[in-house]
Amino acid sequence: MAIKISKKIMSKLGKTNAEFELIEEGDKILVGLSGGKDSLTLVHALKEQQRRAPFKFEFVAVTVSYGMGENFDNLIEHCKEHEIAHFIHDTKIYDLAAEKIRKNSSFCSFFSRMRRGSLYSAAENHGCNKVALGHHMDDAAESFFMNFIYNGQMRSLAPKYRADNGLIVIRPLIQMRERQLAAFALDNDIVTIGDEACPSMRFDVKMPHARANTKEMLSKMEKEFPSLFTSLNAAFKNISVETFFDKEKFNI
Repeated sequence: MAIKISKKIMSKLGKTNAEFELIEEGDKILVGLSGGKDSLTLVHALKEQQRRAPFKFEFVAVTVSYGMGENFDNLIEHCKEHEIAHFIHDTKIYDLAAEKIRKNSSFCSFFSRMRRGSLYSAAENHGCNKVALGHHMDDAAESFFMNFIYNGQMRSLAPKYRADNGLIVIRPLIQMRERQLAAFALDNDIVTIGDEACPSMRFDVKMPHARANTKEMLSKMEKEFPSLFTSLNAAFKNISVETFFDKEKFNI
């Protein structure tokens, strides 16, 4: 079945790419493909972008296996059907977690770091110069408020940055809303992988509450202020650094 991708998604992808120079001539990009709605939207959007763009680039999709007997048959078949180069990157993350996990602890950050490191290794193995992740504007907003409320930091998710190992990490969907990506998967009847693939579901751990609470808070705020996410997107590009409490700026 042919995949239909909306004009809005492709338009926003193109504008974001032009604004932040995410994908360039000759790039070979590794796309982290978890099988969720976000990463599936990303691989199909990049495939369509390959057809439209006035420059040439390559990408490969890589799924990290935690080593806990995951079944990726549907995802493998989907990529094969739509001619998306796809590889499974096997790891021992699950076994490593079993050694390090503490009862009733939340360790999403542990899996996130390990998964990111695995993607970097896979990128080097496949000769890629960039890694693309499927984060969207809702993720960026949630990250900002979680850092603000729980960590006392003002930071979010960058559209583009250089990792310590020299790889460029890009987020082509960063200015799109989560509901757009969910609609893409639904409209195309794509079977997605959800939280059931998270290794922490197999451990006796405390489920992460910070993101769920933040998502609920933002949902309530958006109902009262419908332009909330539009304003946040603008604010992330319009930071008045000199107005914050940094004593170094006041040595005048």
